[in-house]
Amino acid sequence: MIDCYTWMTDNGYKPRMMLEETGLAHKIIPVNLREKAQMSPEFLKISPGHKIPAIVDNDGPGGATVTLCESGAIFKYLGEKSGKFYPSDPVSRAKVDQWLFYGSATFTTLSQQFGHWVVRNPEKVPQPQKHYDAVLRDMLSTLDRHLGSNEFVAGAYSIADMTMYPDVHLHGVKDIGLSEYPNLKRWHDAIEARPAIQRAWGPFPA
Repeated sequence: MIDCYTWMTDNGYKPRMMLEETGLAHKIIPVNLREKAQMSPEFLKISPGHKIPAIVDNDGPGGATVTLCESGAIFKYLGEKSGKFYPSDPVSRAKVDQWLFYGSATFTTLSQQFGHWVVRNPEKVPQPQKHYDAVLRDMLSTLDRHLGSNEFVAGAYSIADMTMYPDVHLHGVKDIGLSEYPNLKRWHDAIEARPAIQRAWGPFPA
């Protein structure tokens, strides 16, 4: 059984998507960020940087207990554990890694800045708001161009797609709109229609 510590954020949906897609036995454990539950001593033992998501796999390799934070590391671990959505072929895996790291280190990080400055900040701060709006639009354009000649970002549907879907869904669809990015919209809608994704984005456990 995998204990998944998470909340309703872009990164928070990522392990839920992968766990639903792979069918690995798991339990969702809410970490209420509004109540600063991520700062509890118990959670800090699991995620030293007080970030969600984090997982505890009670049936890791050789029966070991594996504790992981950082969504990219969790994606890779679950892909290797399940043998799904993370190719074993070295060339294909390298391509998935490229987009996984782009999604984790660049796309989500900058999308979160967009969310902070443009969506949630109660103050009007024109310079950073203009900057991060342009940054997000540029990243959406990058994906749209790439998806013009690729069904998914790194070959077959994989963790590379899953790592960017939440921010496209939360900020691309809801805040920017995808009418100017038809290839990205096709990609988003195809992923959104997957039953596992619908389950992952369903009601959050109380």
